[in-house]
Amino acid sequence: MLRSSKRILLCLILLLPVMAFAHGVSSTDQATLDSGGLLSYIYVGAKHMLTGYDHLLFLVGVVFYLKGFKDILKFITVFTIGHCITLLGATYLSFKVDEHLIDAVIALSVLYKGFENLGGFKKLNINAPNLLAMVFGFGLIHGLGLSARLQSFDIGTDQFLAKILCFNVGVEIGQILALIPIVFLISLWKGKKSYLPFYKAANVYLVIAGIGLFIYQLVGYFNS
Repeated sequence: MLRSSKRILLCLILLLPVMAFAHGVSSTDQATLDSGGLLSYIYVGAKHMLTGYDHLLFLVGVVFYLKGFKDILKFITVFTIGHCITLLGATYLSFKVDEHLIDAVIALSVLYKGFENLGGFKKLNINAPNLLAMVFGFGLIHGLGLSARLQSFDIGTDQFLAKILCFNVGVEIGQILALIPIVFLISLWKGKKSYLPFYKAANVYLVIAGIGLFIYQLVGYFNS
């Protein structure tokens, strides 16, 4: 079982470069927005969340820590409220944070969650911050990243607010579609003998992924 967990971890580490590049803005998406109307913003928003591995890794870390469906619903709702506030507000006000810097902070949120899940604070004899408050705070940060991505497109001025709202709806749809199999698989795995090694390996990966993505974004920032 331990060997299987190590193999999974190795495969995930090898996927880091792919994950870093999968998050960008493509000319295909711009063309879709130019010709598809408001529905295209829903599509691109959903696609962005489904390929936004930094967002999904953080959510995986949150789901790993929680025990019941009610807890998962509560924390994901708080995260969603947080990123909706900054996605809608920052985009509408044309407030844009450098994409590399905000994605670097998002990477740190992934690192933070893996570290917390592994009992990092307990090992340092430090009380972990309130998880609900941290999830909301990280939701605000993730929303700035989503806003920066939307503002990277040329969305014009016509139906400006409607386009932002549609993109946000797409993000929520993508988040739900991504979370359903994640929650199902983790819930199914709990209680099995292989779950603990998998839990440890997956959270070690979250730490490694957070560090790797953080360095990648800083390199991108200083080379831009």
